[in-house]
Amino acid sequence: MLRLWVVRVAIIAMVVTVFLAISQAESPKKHRGPCEIHYPSDATLEWDCRIIPSGESLETIFGEYWVEAARFNRIDRRHARPGLSIKVPRRLEDLAQFTPLPLVYPPGELNKKFILIDLNEQFLGAYEFGALRFATPIASGNGPNETPTGAFRVTAAHLQHQSGLYTVEGTDRPYPMDYALRFHVNREGVSYWIHGRDMPGYPASHGCIGLYDESMQKEQYGASKDPELNDARKLFVWVLGGETDEERVIPLPHGPRIHIIGQAPVICPHLLGHRFSSLTPTS
Repeated sequence: MLRLWVVRVAIIAMVVTVFLAISQAESPKKHRGPCEIHYPSDATLEWDCRIIPSGESLETIFGEYWVEAARFNRIDRRHARPGLSIKVPRRLEDLAQFTPLPLVYPPGELNKKFILIDLNEQFLGAYEFGALRFATPIASGNGPNETPTGAFRVTAAHLQHQSGLYTVEGTDRPYPMDYALRFHVNREGVSYWIHGRDMPGYPASHGCIGLYDESMQKEQYGASKDPELNDARKLFVWVLGGETDEERVIPLPHGPRIHIIGQAPVICPHLLGHRFSSLTPTS
């Protein structure tokens, strides 16, 4: 009897081991999301990797902290869908003070307006005389479509820019690049812009710097129904010093200086093992 019990225990252990191996092998594909991306600032908060349950959203899960949770995950509401893994801080109150960028940036102390883009963190900071005025998540290029690094300057602004190379998925409409700020033109004549786009939670552009633009997403994709995140517009107005309805490209010979540093993070499926469980809405 003892020998039979030992054999049964061994078989059960083997089945559990195989099940876990299969689950771990399939989870990166099934739950691909922000949990697969590592940022240096991840170490500043305690967080767990959780799966968004069916029928839930950032608003129902995080309540009043949903905007901060979206920014922490560098994701928009359209992409934060059920089944996706996201990073959930253990203390939601910590999100209110979260910023991965320095509050003071000495290279910009002599400039009225200065922009720092940290590719490691996938964040952009707007500085005034070296002091951080506001910060926003970004979606940069990666791999073969890397965003150039170095010192640049905003040289032009275009309220309703459009891509000449890419279309809205599933259509033949040029991809909107509203609130566009040009910062570089390479030797082949390709222009790089900071502009509004969708934010999937990982570096997804073809070299430009993308910012939240939920108004564009509502127009093109029908979500979100109540656009709230529009950092592209906020930065655009800040650079110009006010609103504009100009349809032409506006030259900015003395636009803000820009520093782009670091390297875009790579997708690391093994990070999904940090901790997995389902989320429940906040009370």
